[in-house]
Amino acid sequence: MDSIERNRQRIMQKLGPTQLVVVSKYRSLNEIQQTYDAGQRVFAENRVQALMERYSLLPPDIQWHLIGHLQTNKVKYIAPFIAMIHSVDSLKLLQEIDRQAEKNNRIIPCLLQIYVATEDTKFGLDENELHLLLQNGDWKNLSHVRICGIMAMASLTEDKVQIHQEFENAHRIFLNSKSRYFQNDENFRELSIGMSSDYEIALEHGSTMVRIGSKIFESD
Repeated sequence: MDSIERNRQRIMQKLGPTQLVVVSKYRSLNEIQQTYDAGQRVFAENRVQALMERYSLLPPDIQWHLIGHLQTNKVKYIAPFIAMIHSVDSLKLLQEIDRQAEKNNRIIPCLLQIYVATEDTKFGLDENELHLLLQNGDWKNLSHVRICGIMAMASLTEDKVQIHQEFENAHRIFLNSKSRYFQNDENFRELSIGMSSDYEIALEHGSTMVRIGSKIFESD
């Protein structure tokens, strides 16, 4: 058993029902193939170009997620195959995903990215912007996208108290959005929080999906 398979097994044992999304950015095709051979089928990239290249070269049953910032003019390239877009941060982007999904006769699952960190470099909607988008109601007219939940990133910090607070905030916003706008929608169930450095904290705050890269590919 190689280190990738051992790392994946160790993480899977901790996750329980939470889904593992392996972040494959900056990794070789061989490393991704090894992870696939270990049983992993859900992978994520943060750049459209890399996503398209890997999609064309790796097994066709991989479910590819996009976790990075997405420009509207790039949606058309991934619409034919993307399994989920984690990083929707505007109604304009959601509308473009809907248009491109319709062209491909698909319904594309999406997560709304919210901003709970303290760093200026993070994308996403703040809580007020999220509620304005959902209160507006225009998204309800989009028949080729499916809003499945919330995605957030904690600050890059060693302060675990702060990370706990930020993930708790994300969980609160998720539950509030569910009760106000998606109460009867069984599709709205995903809280995508937690990466290699903080996924164990995220699990304490209701994460249903963790995005892990370095913890998978590191050597023993």
